[in-house]
Amino acid sequence: MSEGVHVVCPHCGGVNRLPAERFTQGSAREGHCGHCKKSLFDGHPVELDGAALARHVARNDIPLLVDFWAPWCGPCRMMAPVFERLTAELEPRLRMAKLNTEAEPETASQLRIMSIPTLVLYAGGGEKARVSGAMDAGRLRAWIQQHL
Repeated sequence: MSEGVHVVCPHCGGVNRLPAERFTQGSAREGHCGHCKKSLFDGHPVELDGAALARHVARNDIPLLVDFWAPWCGPCRMMAPVFERLTAELEPRLRMAKLNTEAEPETASQLRIMSIPTLVLYAGGGEKARVSGAMDAGRLRAWIQQHL
C-alpha cells in the first residue's frame, strides 16, 4: 500500500489512487474521483451490474461487500435499511454494493447465487466469504468483522 490505495469510482468506474495515509488518518471519505470529480464515498451502497462488479472486484484495494437481492424479496427489503446504515458507518474501510439479481440473472447464475439475499465479501481480487439470509445490524457487523 506504499504506492497508495486503489479505489474504483462508484459513479464512472474510474480507478483512483488515494494515499494510504488518508485511510489511516480517516480522511479517505473526503476523496473525489480524478475522472468525474464526484465523491468516492457518499455513505450509500453502490448499485452494480455484472461488468461494474467485475471491475470493483478486480481493481479495488479495499474489500467489497455485495448484497445480491431482488425487488420482490421480502427479506431483501427488510435488510436494505440495515445495509444502508452500515454503509455509512463502515465506509471507506469497506465498499458496500448491491446487485439486483432480477436485472442481472446471468451474473447471479455465474456466481452461483442460489438464494437471496446473499452477501458476498470480496478482497484481494476474489471471494473471501459468503452468507445467505437476512441479518440485523449486529449480526451483519459481526459477520463482516469476522471475515475482514
